[in-house]
Amino acid sequence: MSAAVDPLAAVEADVLALADALRAKGVRLVTAESCTGGLIAAACTAIAGSSDWFDRGVVTYSNDAKTDLLGVSGATLRRHGAVSEPVARAMAEGALARAPAGLALAVTGIAGPGGGSPDKPVGTVWLAWATPDGGVHARLLQLDGDRASIRLQTMRHALQAGLQAL
Repeated sequence: MSAAVDPLAAVEADVLALADALRAKGVRLVTAESCTGGLIAAACTAIAGSSDWFDRGVVTYSNDAKTDLLGVSGATLRRHGAVSEPVARAMAEGALARAPAGLALAVTGIAGPGGGSPDKPVGTVWLAWATPDGGVHARLLQLDGDRASIRLQTMRHALQAGLQAL
């Protein structure tokens, strides 16, 4: 039998790998979070020396916050809903435009236990990342588990996507 992986140790390993890549590229990270409520930024800033590579994190849980702080258009939110590819992309673009950073990570999703629908069940998460020279990319995640598990999985996916983007 294999030993169970400590999820917090796995997150720390993801953060350290991303930190090394950001330092190597000489760029900083900005996060725009909805369903994770700042967990990505918290995991990054839990690492000593993170001020070398982490610029800021914005929690935009409400639609108004997405508009006010990231410039996501109200029309996009109304047309597609907060949990959508266009909104995740706009969040990443807005974060990157508002920070002296070389990588933006954005997440928006339904962590549950409520809030899901047949079209967007609990565990539906959109992840987006943006770089000044690489454009904006997005990925749909369909995650299983309880609220804590979905938020943790989202955080890990975002950190890993950031690493791959560099």
